[in-house]
Amino acid sequence: MIKNCLNNDIFLAGVNDRTTDLFEGLWPIDGVGISYNSYIIKDSKNVLVDLSKSFKTDEFFDQISAIVNLEDLDYVIINHMEPDHTGVLRTLRRINSKFEIICTKKAVKMLKDYYDVCDNIRVVEDGETLSTGKHELVFYHVPFVHWPETMVTYDKSSSILFSCDAFGGYGALQGAFFDDEYSEITYYEKESLRYYANIVAKFSTPVLNAITKLGLLDIKTIAPSHGLVWRKNPERIVELYKKWAKYSINGGENGITLLYGTMYGNTENMMNAVAQGISESGMIPEIFDVARTHPSYILPSMLKNRGIIIGAPTYEVSLFPYMQQVIQKAVIKNIKHKKVAYFGSYGWSKGAYKKVQEMTSGMDWDIHEGLEFAGRVTPELYNEGCELGKRFVKSLEN
Repeated sequence: MIKNCLNNDIFLAGVNDRTTDLFEGLWPIDGVGISYNSYIIKDSKNVLVDLSKSFKTDEFFDQISAIVNLEDLDYVIINHMEPDHTGVLRTLRRINSKFEIICTKKAVKMLKDYYDVCDNIRVVEDGETLSTGKHELVFYHVPFVHWPETMVTYDKSSSILFSCDAFGGYGALQGAFFDDEYSEITYYEKESLRYYANIVAKFSTPVLNAITKLGLLDIKTIAPSHGLVWRKNPERIVELYKKWAKYSINGGENGITLLYGTMYGNTENMMNAVAQGISESGMIPEIFDVARTHPSYILPSMLKNRGIIIGAPTYEVSLFPYMQQVIQKAVIKNIKHKKVAYFGSYGWSKGAYKKVQEMTSGMDWDIHEGLEFAGRVTPELYNEGCELGKRFVKSLEN
């Protein structure tokens, strides 16, 4: 059997990206990478499910051609229009102008806007089917997972769900494609959480709606456009996505994310005091220096943990800029329903605590308390910071 074969006539064709530094121009994937997965159904009618980013067009087309000639493709299903899944479309059209594009109505304008493609397009309604011979494909609209035109494709004969960005994750594939080929998948689960927090978290309610909608299907394999193909335990990635989506509703798990930024070390000294108080109360916080850690790595912790402590100095009668950036991204990603405390140093004027309150006013963040202090951390202030940490742990129990 061909190694990338999902069954006897469905194949994975994709490329790994280990050179892009920022996914979507925002999120670091250097050293991690990402895969762009497409799928070929070889049948009476040949189908390509989703495409790839355009940076490795030759390699991508070579993989397809090893299974079916590009000229013999009858359908190209576009579940999602984002260019990392459609970037090779115009080139493929030049090779084969006859294939029919299958997509939702909202994707039609995007095809024109992105690629000036206007012909041989078939719009499919929610629940509509397409027979390709042995296979019967069903299209389910899942808007805002994570663009408004998004759908997924379900093959009834093989019980494979082609889910595009849904149930995907960061991480280039290491020569194996399936979850059961890795003895340890913690790495991919962690990168899937980071991907979720960075890319999908804003749309947690649509994600839960989609999971409910697809829950009636008999799904034996989940084949996303990024990351592992889940054939041994597809329920695992669904349950993880469900848990992560619910964090935006229930506030997350009983843990603490401790964020800090410091100009001259005073706020960092107070951070050490707060962290000591937290640990003496039986919890270990996840600590991030916001000036030296990209928000991509901070957001998963903020999404997951119910408790967030913000330590940052006042800067020009406002909040330390790097902390503003992190909080702003958390607001954009709808990271809601948190217990929060603030501490920070100031010189000639306060202002940071007020800015934190203003920035999070619509996020249902229960700001437990704020400790603003002038200048250095005295022994008395250090003890006060320890007590703040202890009180915060107790507040999470309520």
